Parts: sequence; C-alpha cells; structure tokens
Amino acid sequence: MADPRGFLRYERRVAERRPVEERIHDWQEVYPGGPGRALLPIISTQASRCMDCGIPFCHQGCPLGNLIPEWNDLVHRADWDGAMDRLHATNNFPEFTGRLCPAPCETACVLGINQEPVTIKNVEVSIIDRAWDSGYVRPLPPEWLSGRTVAVVGSGPAGLAAAQQLTRAGHTVAVYERADKIGGLLRYGIPEFKMEKAVLDRRIDQMRREGTVFRAGVEVGAEGSGLTGERLRDRYDAVVLAVGSTIPRDLPVPGRALSGIHQAMEYLPQSNRASLGEAVPGQISAEGKDVVIIGGGDTGADCLGTAIRQGARTVTQLEILAQPPEDRPVHQPWPTYPMIFRVSSAHEEAGDRVYAVSTQELLGDEHGQVTGLRLVEVDAKFQPVEGTEREIPAQLVLLAMGFTGPQREGLVEQLGVELDERGNVARDAAYASSVDGVFVAGDAGRGQSLIVWAIAEGRAAAAAVDRYLTGETSLPSPIPPTERPLVV
Repeated sequence: MADPRGFLRYERRVAERRPVEERIHDWQEVYPGGPGRALLPIISTQASRCMDCGIPFCHQGCPLGNLIPEWNDLVHRADWDGAMDRLHATNNFPEFTGRLCPAPCETACVLGINQEPVTIKNVEVSIIDRAWDSGYVRPLPPEWLSGRTVAVVGSGPAGLAAAQQLTRAGHTVAVYERADKIGGLLRYGIPEFKMEKAVLDRRIDQMRREGTVFRAGVEVGAEGSGLTGERLRDRYDAVVLAVGSTIPRDLPVPGRALSGIHQAMEYLPQSNRASLGEAVPGQISAEGKDVVIIGGGDTGADCLGTAIRQGARTVTQLEILAQPPEDRPVHQPWPTYPMIFRVSSAHEEAGDRVYAVSTQELLGDEHGQVTGLRLVEVDAKFQPVEGTEREIPAQLVLLAMGFTGPQREGLVEQLGVELDERGNVARDAAYASSVDGVFVAGDAGRGQSLIVWAIAEGRAAAAAVDRYLTGETSLPSPIPPTERPLVV
C-alpha cells in the first residue's frame, strides 16, 4: 500500500488546464505540456490516496481490468518503470485512454463512496507520458513468426489493439484503413486540443517497428479497391473487422435539406486536417456564425470546442434529455457509472447547454440556407410541452446524435456476416462472426461505445484469433462481449 493514511492526508487534485483565454486561440492540448506533465508536481501524493482495497472495485469499473492499485503504489515509490510495465500489462495505449476515457474506474473507486475518488486517469497518463519522455517505451517485436497472416480492417483503437497483440504473438498482420492516414477516429474524429496527433503517431511508429504493416487509403470492399471481402479471406488466414459504428443518426424534420446542416463527422475531420496545416477546400467553418449543436454527448462537446476555436459568434448545444443531477442519483448507486452533470474542457470555454428540448423544424431563407431552429421543450416521456415553442438563430447546425451501426454496403455485405437486432455485426463469446475465420471487435460489434471498451475488445479478439490459428493462446483476454458491465 502506497501510504496507509494518504487518503486522509491529501485532498483530490487534478491536472490544471491552461487558461481559457489562452487555449481557445490555438489547437494544442488544453493541459500545459500535455496532461501527463501537468500533474507531475503532485502525482506522488495523488497516487498515495489509493487505499489498496481488499476488493479493488476500480478493476470492475475498468473494462480493461487495469491494475490500478499496483501502479499507484509503484508511482508513490517512484518506481516509474515498474508502473509502466503494470500499466502496459492490461492496456496497449494508456496515453489514449488517459486523455479520452471518461474514467469509469474513478466512479467505482472505493474511496469515492464518501470522499472524492483517486485521480486514476491523471496518474495513468502521467505514467505513460513520462515513460515516452524517458525512452522506456520501445518496440517489442516477436521472437518468432508463426507463418500465419491476419488482416485487420479499421485502424481505430480496437483495430490497433488487436493488431499489436497479434503481431507480438508472432503473426504477420496488415491493417487496412480507408482514410489517407492511420488512426481512425483517433486521427480525424478527436480534436487536436483533446489529443495531439503526435501522441498517436509515436505509437503507430512503435507498431511499425514491431512488424505491423499499415495500408492506408484502401477501402476494402469498395468498387475499384481491388480487394473484395472474398479476396481478403483468400489472402489471409483470419480477418478482424474493426470498422467502427459509422452510420450517423439523422434528424428527419422539416428543413433538413437546407444548406449549412452537417453531420459532426463531416465537420470534425475537416477541422482536424486544417489544424494540422493541411489544405481543406470548401471547409465547413463556424467563423462569425451562430452555431447550434444537436446532441449533448462527447462528440457534441468536440464540435463545441472546435467551433469556439474557429471564431463562432455563439454556440448552443441541445440535448433532448433533462439536465442530469450534480450528485450521484439514488437509482445509480456506487460502483455503477452515474449519469451526472459533467463539464468538459470545451464546456468551460463558452457556449450554452440547453436540456429537455426537441427540434421541430429547421428554418431557412429564400436561398436555401439555414437561419435558425424551432424548438419545443419536452417532458420526461419526450412529449412536447404546450406553449414552450421558440426559435433560435443558427447559420451552422451540427448533428452529433450518435451512430447506428457499421456500414453495411461493401465489405460487410461481401463477407456475408450476420447482423444482430441492432444492426451490428453479430458475434459469439469468442468474438467470432457467423463466417469462419472472421472476427469482430469494437463498435462494429458492440455498437457505439467508449475507447476503453474498444481497446479491451481488440485485445480479447486478438486472443480469440490467436487461439483459432494455433489452438492455444497466451494473450490475455478481457471480458467477453456477452457479459455486460455495470457501467454504460
């Protein structure tokens, strides 16, 4: 145990962000020098707050089963190399989760029953950022090759995790990505101010040095790609589908066809490219506009922070659900992940958050350009409340209402895999689809979820593929997909 009285001696502290008036004028991460470095002055005392519980419920809260008490103790003892080894034992990419995960482990922290929980997420990212800075993170190529080949389609967190595990197991792995660069949503969906792409690039470089082959700009199954689902199965001994949940939920209301209304994943990738200095002809910009974001989740917050940095006049984020409470509700007891009011870095910067409203109509001018929205308040059953209609101005409307499943046309249809009742690719407890040799990991099978679940499923699918190819596996396998967590 790090410090038997640490949780009594020290209060919870988190990494401090850069001042709002400074960070909204650039695209750098909101923490000075990155979140890992921002906590270093107090990381030992924060790690010492960990109680080393007899039953560490933080393990249950984390889909990866991160060994949190162990690396907290090692950090307190200044054994940074040991802490990194324990961190990597369960998580291929702690620098991603330490920046992007909503930290369900913290809401399951035993200390959190009657105090503020341990700053698990901040300690995690501090460990890995320090390890990168010290040069301790090195390629781990396999000692031998199995002679088996695996294709991983999709290079988001699930695909990357599966690829790294399978490469280290000795298989020859090729990762296919339809975008021009590797990374999936990590590359083009996550704004630079949440995770700078240098963080992604250094991990991809490590994977290349280990032997993973990356083939960007190839949409497997698309007309003209030269690589159909049938050819993919013929060429490789196993296939891992990690194509994500990419069909956006739309808004079927009058005025949807007006100009100036875009899906979030039309808007964010363009901004990411522009923030990295790439030319983006016809870029969607919020500059000087009243922006309305429909959807109150993380993607909506990413649009909010992006619009602010582009110089939006006003930004309003709409949510059909009622505003959640500040504290854990009674029907969501510890250690479940509670739906409470949370403030992201983007919400600190500007904009209004409007709850319990529904869009009735999108308004436009004679030129077909959107000019506003007609809203109505809704009750607990999402029914309109009479007399609450109002209009708000908008010259740019961004739809951030989530995703409904993987793209069916092309590869999924060509492979002939079965879909479940929600439209995701069906799989069994071994992540195997209905087609022999084809496995599914991440949002493509699970549905839209968290990055930490994507990595956990990528690791578990890799273990299943390794067992399929060799008859046994030494790769760790987190929770199978048939088991549902206590967190959302």
